Formats: sequence, structure tokens, C-alpha cells
Amino acid sequence: MNALETQLVENDRVGRGMAQWRRERPDIDCSGKAIVGRILHLHDVILRAVERVLQQHQLKYPTYAVLATMRVSGAPYRMSPGELSDALLLTSGGLSNLLRRMEADGYVQRSPDKRDKRGVVVQLTAKGIAKADASMADHAETERALVACLSPDDQKNVARALGLMIATSTAR
Repeated sequence: MNALETQLVENDRVGRGMAQWRRERPDIDCSGKAIVGRILHLHDVILRAVERVLQQHQLKYPTYAVLATMRVSGAPYRMSPGELSDALLLTSGGLSNLLRRMEADGYVQRSPDKRDKRGVVVQLTAKGIAKADASMADHAETERALVACLSPDDQKNVARALGLMIATSTAR
């Protein structure tokens, strides 16, 4: 890390907070904040940027996430609510309400599951496929812009490190 990068990191919101922790509570190792605090801060930054681009498509992120997840699942663009919930990390109640709104908007259609008479299957409609296709490139471009400050090697290293954090934290 060069001197400018070091100064930027030490003087960002998290770096300033960590300096306060070290000053006021030197007995506590706050080193985890360097990553966790920045991930939490970036969550808000990323969500605002994504919501701005999705607003151009009259979408909010949760609706987009369902559309894109189902679109990349491949034809016939059909998933069970359980599969969607697992892929999106949504509660079943939250997903159920979201699917109800998406069905009213004409993006998805819910029908009885032929394999499990108690369940339902969610399928993208033509309107849902079109909305997904229209928004996915803009969303991906926004993600690339958000990470453009990192070199390709840094992007790979951050992705690997975050993937490792996810894998080990969900295994607990």
C-alpha cells in the first residue's frame, strides 16, 4: 500500500473510529473493525448505488434480485420459493410478500408444484424476463464501477477473502 492509500484508509470513517477505540479502550483488540466495519459501511454505499441504477428500470433491489436470480437459473425460469429463499437469503415471509407484489406487477406467476402438491412454483413471465434482461447489464456495470478502484489482482484477492469469510462464517 502506498502512502496515499495508507492515508485514505487511516482517515476513512472506520479508520477514525478505530483510532478512537485504540485511544479510549487500548485493552480491546478492535482490528476486526478494519474489515467488518468497512463491509458494513460498503453495504450502504453499494445498496445506494445499485438502487440508483435500478430506479431507472422502476425496480427496487429485492425485486431485481428475484428477477435476476430466476433469469440466470435458465429456461424455463422456474424455481420453488425455498430455492429462491436459499439463493437470496430472504426469510420465507419476506419472500412471500415480495412474490405477491411481483405477481401483481406481472413479473412472476405462481402455480401449484406438480411434484409436491403442498408447494408452489414461481416462474418468470415474459414481462419478468424482459425486465430482468433490461436491467441486468446496468446492474453489472454499476458493480464493475464500484470495484474499478481496485486492480484486477486486488479484485480477485478481495473476492477470495470475502468468499472465505462467508464460507467459514456460515459453517458455524
